[in-house]
Amino acid sequence: MQAMILKQYGADAEFQAAELPKPDVTPGHVLVRIAASSVNTVDTMIRQMGHDLPLSPALPAVLGMDFAGTVEALGEGVSQFAVGDEVYGCAGGLADLPGTLAEYIVADARLVARKPQSLSMREAAALPLVGITAYEGLQRAATHAGQRVLVHGGAGGVGHVAVQLARHLGAEVFATCSSEQQASVIESYGAKPINYRQQAVADYVAQHTGGQGFDVVYDSVGGANMSNSFAAAALNGQVVTTVSMLELDLTPAHFKGLSLHVVFMLIPMLHDHKREEHGAILAKLAEIADARALKPLLDDTRFGLQEVGRAHARLSNGQAIGKVVVEI
Repeated sequence: MQAMILKQYGADAEFQAAELPKPDVTPGHVLVRIAASSVNTVDTMIRQMGHDLPLSPALPAVLGMDFAGTVEALGEGVSQFAVGDEVYGCAGGLADLPGTLAEYIVADARLVARKPQSLSMREAAALPLVGITAYEGLQRAATHAGQRVLVHGGAGGVGHVAVQLARHLGAEVFATCSSEQQASVIESYGAKPINYRQQAVADYVAQHTGGQGFDVVYDSVGGANMSNSFAAAALNGQVVTTVSMLELDLTPAHFKGLSLHVVFMLIPMLHDHKREEHGAILAKLAEIADARALKPLLDDTRFGLQEVGRAHARLSNGQAIGKVVVEI
């Protein structure tokens, strides 16, 4: 099968075309003919940082985590799928799991679900990692109808899905952004955009919550921005973060009685821990998408398998508006 591999890691590492053996299906797994794979920030981090990240695969490596495609074979014990099913998932590209920048993947069936019927292969491939991350965070924060929810980075990969899911749950949703184009995206999802470059946290908290703060703050930006999340949250509020690798003073969170939820969605893949929960979330996301309440935002530029280096560059340099997808 055709694949794109890395023989070294680093900022200048280049993908190379390779012919690899078509994998044999194994018990509990499905063999999927991949139609598309999306590029996530963690993919670019692995390529650039290599073994400085403990989750990077050994070289030569096939990267790529998200995929959509068609089941070609079933491993022993797999009964929930049939040959010919269109499926999607996030199932490889780290540690000892082969990636999706190839024509085929043998994926753990627990990490896979039937593709939303209303989405193309390209659209479905954009959804698994960011969709699971957004869903898990809102679920852990017990998000429900009647709440005010703030999403930091509301036009980003995780953020634009969190906005749509929070709206689907019945919340009143607000989202930060930095441009009119991003504001338009947020408004198209029925949420209210907040340009963080033009308005301080205290000002938008006063304007939109009467100074009470937001019930749930989903911080898909993370890092130093978590201080803004603490400032924006209501007393006894819920703060979700996807990027918390930093030292931070938790005093503001203490005096507000905040609950902090750290989402690291790669845990099931890395540790074979409750993988079936990812399959269940993907099935639920497919239902929501087919109810027309969720649609991934795709970058306009299209890439083929041989152009994966350009796809990585487009995400890394900030040019992309929406998810970058590689068609295979």
